[in-house]
Amino acid sequence: MRRRILATHLTLIAGLLLALAIPLGWAFALERTNQLLLDRRADATRFALLAEQAVQDGDTSRLHIEIARYADLYDATVQVRSNTGMILTFAGPSLPAGGEDVVRGARLGRTTENLTMITPFGPARAVIAEPVGRDAQVLGTVVLVTRTTAARHAVAAVWLALTSAALVAFLLATVAARWLARWILRPVAELDSTTAAITAGRLSARVSVTGPPELRQLEQRFNAMADAVTDALNRQRAFVSDASHELRTPLAVLSLRLENLRPHLTGSGATAYEQALEEMDRIATLLDDLLALARIESGTIVAEPIDLVGELDPRLRTWQEVAAAASITLRAELPPRLTAVCPPDTAGRVADIAIDNALKFTGPGGRVTVSLSAAGPIARLHIADDGPGLPVEEISLARQRFWRSTRHANVDGSGLGLAIADELATAAHGRLTLAPATPHGLIVTLELPLHEG
Repeated sequence: MRRRILATHLTLIAGLLLALAIPLGWAFALERTNQLLLDRRADATRFALLAEQAVQDGDTSRLHIEIARYADLYDATVQVRSNTGMILTFAGPSLPAGGEDVVRGARLGRTTENLTMITPFGPARAVIAEPVGRDAQVLGTVVLVTRTTAARHAVAAVWLALTSAALVAFLLATVAARWLARWILRPVAELDSTTAAITAGRLSARVSVTGPPELRQLEQRFNAMADAVTDALNRQRAFVSDASHELRTPLAVLSLRLENLRPHLTGSGATAYEQALEEMDRIATLLDDLLALARIESGTIVAEPIDLVGELDPRLRTWQEVAAAASITLRAELPPRLTAVCPPDTAGRVADIAIDNALKFTGPGGRVTVSLSAAGPIARLHIADDGPGLPVEEISLARQRFWRSTRHANVDGSGLGLAIADELATAAHGRLTLAPATPHGLIVTLELPLHEG
């Protein structure tokens, strides 16, 4: 949009400058040409009067002295011809080509009324012819050829001044147009950056009200909308956090009372009792996950340089024992040290979620591989398994909250694990991706910004 605004403004300004400069330059060239014609025609008229007297007296010596002095003074050519075309006297260089047309008009009694317009590029000489005699009695002609150097230099100076002024005006107009375009589009650019910041999770971002009045009103309404959306999200998150927190106490009391019922159970109620305890554990896990989501979305966690190897290594040792108990091989490939900028426990929580899912769906004899590497400014954590994996159409849904595949209905879980991992990645300004493994299985990749230091 900025380019289109600049192009429109500069095209209009260029057209206006040309519309002013070209007529002014043309008018000055015509004025300078007419001035030269008037000055030299007055001289030619004086020579015509002298020539008339000389023809009548039959003595051109005085006339020759006059035209010789004039030709030497003005570097011009002056010829006096009879009515038959014979040169009676002359001074200066020969007549340039093309001057005969003017002379022919003077022999018919016509005074030179127009000259070719003088420009910096020519003509180099101007030819003026004046009839000798009065009324219809033409005794001869006076032909005056003068250089146009001074006139051409004057026209060139004015044209150069006009061109320079137009260029300076165009440059100033360009600077003004760029400032105007920035002033007009600054609110639009700020709206775009603020929208991107809010989309990235920085809900406190707002637009400063600047620019044209129409855009100021838009900015005010955008800020009001952002305030309303932020308030609604904060209320929702507060409700989830408060509800999850408040439910933990009655849930703990209920679990304790169920435990106290164990000595009073008969054999027929033992199965239902165990199922009730499992559901209690499932509700407790769900509440923990909801609280974790609420804390992540609150935006209170702060990113800092974290040694990913130091954070992952003790967790992986524990998971290796769990995997060995399930007859699954868990292999870890970690570098000596790798530091990323993220909130504490981000990589560890994501690794816990991904490894827990991998062990759930990978059968005995399977393999889970955890690797950590750096590529450019990005640190990448890969967790790959050779389990059944997910179809492509389900991979795009796996990070949604409470989503569970219909094939995994009997597997323990709340459906919030990958959603929490995705929120953790977003809060760390990173990215979580899921991809199918070859020949089967799932690869979970966490990308975090690498610490430069």
